[in-house]
Amino acid sequence: MKFNSLKKVFLAVVLFYLPVQAMAWGLLGHRVVGQIAESYLNRKASREIKLILGNENLAMASNWADFIKSEPSYNYLNNWHYINLPAGLNEEQLDFALKRDTVTDAYTKILFLSAELKNRNLEQDKKVVYLRLLIHLVGDLHQPMHTGRFEDLGGNRIQLTWFGQNTNLHRVWDSDLIDSQELSYTEYSRSINFIDKNQLHSLQSQDAAQWVKDSYRISEKLYAKVNNGDKLSYRYIYDNIEIANQQMLKGGIHLAALLNSIFSV
Repeated sequence: MKFNSLKKVFLAVVLFYLPVQAMAWGLLGHRVVGQIAESYLNRKASREIKLILGNENLAMASNWADFIKSEPSYNYLNNWHYINLPAGLNEEQLDFALKRDTVTDAYTKILFLSAELKNRNLEQDKKVVYLRLLIHLVGDLHQPMHTGRFEDLGGNRIQLTWFGQNTNLHRVWDSDLIDSQELSYTEYSRSINFIDKNQLHSLQSQDAAQWVKDSYRISEKLYAKVNNGDKLSYRYIYDNIEIANQQMLKGGIHLAALLNSIFSV
């Protein structure tokens, strides 16, 4: 099936059964996450993924969930990419919210897809779809504004300018910030894929709930840094590019750890 243009998936997911729309990581960000994940897969996971995806690597599979927005039969996926959380939650409140989360959102669907892919009797066509979705959703949860607030649509209502061009807080983190580096996804992944063994092992042991909590804490700081109408340029890149880089690196490591656990069963 061919699709002639990349269409961002607009999402409608909230913890308290309210809709919201927002974009995912951009094309580049998802591919960087996928490319980094490839470098941390074990042999068994690599073999199993090859049987499912064929010659499609994780980087290329990572944007499928956005591409299929143009296909009406996949509209049911529109609310799988995001989780909205209220401002000002502490650790206990975050834990409580996630434990009680039964809404169709990125967090609950990562748990669902992980469980389904462990089923060796799952039909091949479902394996392909579920794996592509899982790759994408793990990336989504590492874009901080994907754990943003309902009232501003994950930062989409916070209007800004980026080097004189109209944008919004969500789009800045979706693509403006990382696209400013003018790197291909392979160049980008090579430039940030450095981590010591202790940090690596710590990240590999984290679960999806921890990913959400970490992204949420970052989003709270990002909200505090801007006001509606702010003009962003080089200073914002200087202050924030390392945060984006670390989130993509973590996303790749977390994705690989999850896939290793799924395909080691």
